[in-house]
Amino acid sequence: MWRQPKAVWAVAFASVVAFMGIGLVDPILKPIADGLDASPSQVSLLFTSYMAVMGVSMLITGVVSSRIGPKRTLLLGLLVIIVGAGLAGMSGTIMEIVGWRALWGLGNALFIATALATIVNSARGSVAQAIILYEAALGLGIAVGPLVGGALGSISWRGPFFGVSALMAIALVITAFLLPDSPRPERATTLADPFRALRHRGLFGVAMTALLYNFGFFTLLAFTPFPLDMTAHQIGLIFFGWGVALAFTSVVVAPRLQRRFGTIPTLVVNLLLMTTTLAAMAVWTDHKAVLAACVVVAGLFIGVNNTLITETVMKAAPVERSVASAAYSFVRFGGAAAAPWLAGFLGERFNAHLPFWVGAGAVLLGAAVLFATRSHLAGVDAEEEPLDELTDEATAITVGSDS
Repeated sequence: MWRQPKAVWAVAFASVVAFMGIGLVDPILKPIADGLDASPSQVSLLFTSYMAVMGVSMLITGVVSSRIGPKRTLLLGLLVIIVGAGLAGMSGTIMEIVGWRALWGLGNALFIATALATIVNSARGSVAQAIILYEAALGLGIAVGPLVGGALGSISWRGPFFGVSALMAIALVITAFLLPDSPRPERATTLADPFRALRHRGLFGVAMTALLYNFGFFTLLAFTPFPLDMTAHQIGLIFFGWGVALAFTSVVVAPRLQRRFGTIPTLVVNLLLMTTTLAAMAVWTDHKAVLAACVVVAGLFIGVNNTLITETVMKAAPVERSVASAAYSFVRFGGAAAAPWLAGFLGERFNAHLPFWVGAGAVLLGAAVLFATRSHLAGVDAEEEPLDELTDEATAITVGSDS
């Protein structure tokens, strides 16, 4: 799995930096609120605008990629992120930052969906191994993001935004030089293709499960810094532990659980454990040590979920992988975009316990949806045919020379 063409490593590195953007702003939510005199619900719009635009923009990623090619789509996405992050760091009001985060979400949509399809199509080995490689990049980015955000945020809340812009510029150069031009698809993708893909009950069930799970995930991510009420550096360290736990289980633990118990049983139990963790956070919201410990523990379950859900999506629907990725990402990000704002609103209007109860309920409902649609996902644990593996490896050698 680790013997990949340079092109795959180039996209993987850029993915690390792209996913840093998710957790990078977490340690600076409270400093931004204090510095710009904003409420928790207003600051949480940094996540809501980012995810809403990213979710809707997923619908056009396939259209763009099939017309200008995967490499140009990746470079365009990176360029948009550079601009959005840089302008967010130069903003003077909370709504300006929210607006530039929305532009950042557009760039992330163009990059992330195309990066997943590029790695899966270009990497050597099976689909499962390629996804583990992608999830390793995701986990590393999510782990490092809060640490970098906490370090730069302790200097100024503007620091993390400028940091992302600089790192993305490096990723842009590396991707431009190491990723060769890949051929365009024979058929151009249309805006209707992702919606047609969602007619497949298995893919729709997995997408709805991901939506509900992400509702709980982003409640934890966007709201927890407020009841923790710590410095940017302290929150960065806590979420760094969360990211390390996520990276470890996504790469090491998830494949072993999958082989032993199967994908769907592992996911259902995993979602129930995530529900329990959020419920514990709801009960002991006033105890910072419990909250901090639950954040790290939640990373263990999120890592397993990310790897197995992504692999299931790539196998669930009989459509092109880029289309399946766009459809799934549209539902999970667009649908869960309200979670950060709702968490802040409920915390302000009622109490700090309620957002975690709502998040726990959403994840529990996600487990129920997955269990109800399990009959449409019966083939996800089927071994990849040897011919398919050879085809994947031949594609990897062709796409990524100098291997």
